[in-house]
Amino acid sequence: MQHSRRVAVIGAGGAGLISARELSREGHQVVVFERNNQIGGVWVYSPEIESDPLGLDPNRTRIHSSLYKSLRTNIPRELMGVRDFPFVPREGEDRDPRRFPSHKEVLKYLEDFANEFGICKLVRFRTEVVFAGMEKLGEWRVEFRCENGDVDYDIFDAVVVCVGNFSQPRIAEIPGIEGWPGEQVHSHNYRDPEPFRGKVVVLIGYASSGGDISQELIGVAKEIHIACRSAKTEPLDEESIISNVSFHPMIESVRKDGTVVFQDGCIVSADVILHCTGYKYNFPFLETNGTVTVDDNRVGPLFKHVFPPALAPGLSFVGLPFKVVPFVISQLQSNWIAGVLSNRIALPSKEEMLADVKAFYEELEALGKPKHRTHKLGGYMPAYCNWLAATCGCPPYEEWRKEMFVATDVNRMVNLESYRDDWHDDELIHQAYEEFSKYTTNEISQNHSN
Repeated sequence: MQHSRRVAVIGAGGAGLISARELSREGHQVVVFERNNQIGGVWVYSPEIESDPLGLDPNRTRIHSSLYKSLRTNIPRELMGVRDFPFVPREGEDRDPRRFPSHKEVLKYLEDFANEFGICKLVRFRTEVVFAGMEKLGEWRVEFRCENGDVDYDIFDAVVVCVGNFSQPRIAEIPGIEGWPGEQVHSHNYRDPEPFRGKVVVLIGYASSGGDISQELIGVAKEIHIACRSAKTEPLDEESIISNVSFHPMIESVRKDGTVVFQDGCIVSADVILHCTGYKYNFPFLETNGTVTVDDNRVGPLFKHVFPPALAPGLSFVGLPFKVVPFVISQLQSNWIAGVLSNRIALPSKEEMLADVKAFYEELEALGKPKHRTHKLGGYMPAYCNWLAATCGCPPYEEWRKEMFVATDVNRMVNLESYRDDWHDDELIHQAYEEFSKYTTNEISQNHSN
């Protein structure tokens, strides 16, 4: 027999909204807690930055969003949308029809999604969860601070954590940094290139934000020195040659005279170190008596990145994996959670789940992968999605999605400065829109033919 549970969803960003829909569709009673006054999570742009640009001071003013002003998606819209509500171009003021649209367009998509499925009525806005813990077996106490400052509580059968993973900066450890006189900023607090005009900038990290920000600083900063593990010996393109972009291995140390020493012995006198070094998982409200820990950015133990075996199915996490297509993964994860909570889907025993986690950790270790890459899926994403889909009784992850993800990745590596506007996978786009026509009306075909 299927059961209806009372479920708390923490966060009304992409993962929270998608989870709320999947849980509601399954017949559960859902309450979404959101500390902001609107939905969208990390996709709500704020020009404000935190009082500590490095993000280390625990008493700093906090800004949730990590968006920079010019940010565009780094995966195409065909991949981004949930499967039955494709992210297609829509008519309307301020809409961005580009294939790799601006952050504003992603927020509008999430608003469209929430409106389509009536999710906003489930959300308690300006309500910050300050505590979530098991009261007694099968009962979770959630305490929250209301807009007026009062702390209240409610009891739930289950808690789904959807707080995102792009707001607590992860900082590079640099010998000598205490005495270095220059300025330090984490990319979480980067909004536009203007504050770096005429400065010598050392940028640590060359993944998504590092690549974008380095391109933006060309022609603004005096010099750009990129420190990355896979240091490129050659500049990326002619523009880089002209523009004082240099690649280096990681930083060895920094000195009191303002110089930065790289591992190859190269020394640069710099004004700013910009940490594009990613984020830490952070759940300050969560009390599990040590059952779930964050150890070097490994949230564990978690069965398939979702359920802690000892607390399943009462506690679950949606949206932890990175180097993925987030909304599709959130949809599959939350469909699984919804099905487990209603007794439609059975979880393995606690012992079997723990054994699976142990085997997974041993496999990572054998491959030489550090703990902080536990939740990095990348090329493993299609297999993970197919495992979830099979478990949930959903159709498998489509072949065109796999191919488009790879094609985009390859194009990005070769054409960092132009991949968002110049691509070579039109046949895959055609397959995507054929798929989308199952779910939508004429609006798609009209827009796609433009």
